Amino acid sequence: MAAIEIIDLVKRYGAVQVLHAINLDIEPGEFVVLVGPSGCGKSTLLRMIAGLETVSDGIIAIDGKPVNHTRPKDRDIAMVFQSYALYPHFTVRKNLAFGLELVRLDRAEIDRRIDAVAATLGLSEMLDRKPRQLSGGQRQRVAMGRAMVREPKVFLFDEPLSNLDAKLRVQMRVEIKELHQQLGRTTVYVTHDQIEAMTMADRIVVMNGGHIEQAGSPMQIFDRPASEFVAGFIGSPTMNIVDATVEHDGQGSAVRLANGWRIPLSGHAPVPEGARVRYGIRPHDLKPTDGDDAIVLKADVVEPSGNEVQIVSHHDGITVSAVFPGRHGIRVGEMVSVVPEPATAHLFDPDTGERIDMLAADTKAYGT
Repeated sequence: MAAIEIIDLVKRYGAVQVLHAINLDIEPGEFVVLVGPSGCGKSTLLRMIAGLETVSDGIIAIDGKPVNHTRPKDRDIAMVFQSYALYPHFTVRKNLAFGLELVRLDRAEIDRRIDAVAATLGLSEMLDRKPRQLSGGQRQRVAMGRAMVREPKVFLFDEPLSNLDAKLRVQMRVEIKELHQQLGRTTVYVTHDQIEAMTMADRIVVMNGGHIEQAGSPMQIFDRPASEFVAGFIGSPTMNIVDATVEHDGQGSAVRLANGWRIPLSGHAPVPEGARVRYGIRPHDLKPTDGDDAIVLKADVVEPSGNEVQIVSHHDGITVSAVFPGRHGIRVGEMVSVVPEPATAHLFDPDTGERIDMLAADTKAYGT
């Protein structure tokens, strides 16, 4: 296991800067997932840790030693790529052994490592096959095994599941997480899939435009997104985020949406009466109700998925999604009454996108 320190890391391609002063500490044995949209810089950051991209400014240290000018093969890391990159004319055994043979490892030690890794990955019966005789999931296991036999301090994964079908992605997701729990090696994993990030990571690093927007545990990211970008990127279906203005009364604060809906908040919003904000609520936090304070949604789209149903409603220029657990006989065009959970609502600054934290209910909001 090894700690990774990234200090003020910058990457430029000519006049174009793609990473901006990245600072990140990864603990020994931690499983960190870099997530974000295409072009955010996550794969570039991973390749810089691997030594496949040069550092423009800043420091990358592994186990306390700067590695900016250390060759990839001397960093004691192993990388699994999006493409399996297997040698098609080699058997599985030869694919696993090839890197170890290059460094002239003892034959008995090579065989020991291959047999151990093959048993762990369920490849023991496939060692004499060639890649064309394997399924996509089996090929990905071979690619992982080729990294594992090196017994590195750090594993790096660059979107390793993107070429697999949905069922295999779920299966391999579980297997990679189990392997990490078994081996305990420091792991940095890149994906654009926020479900992979939420289910696999000890800590998620959300990137956007070459910056780190937020780093934290999956539930910290989900429950307290630092920005509107994070709130909209993490969570499926995506969070409802709409323009609103703040209102205050003796009991606390509320927001008024453009279509006239008034939605109470939990506590006081620390902004003046009439201030513009962006109001966010997750679809799962809109609860069915028969109360008088209900918001009435017309089910313009109904998407049942077996264990829950999602509806999408358009109302005076505002689009709202709601998800209800269980099975419901909601039909297109039906009216559904819901109430937002005040404690789960989020406010964001419309200019900066940053989160606005609510004050306790017994604290007066300023500017009123």
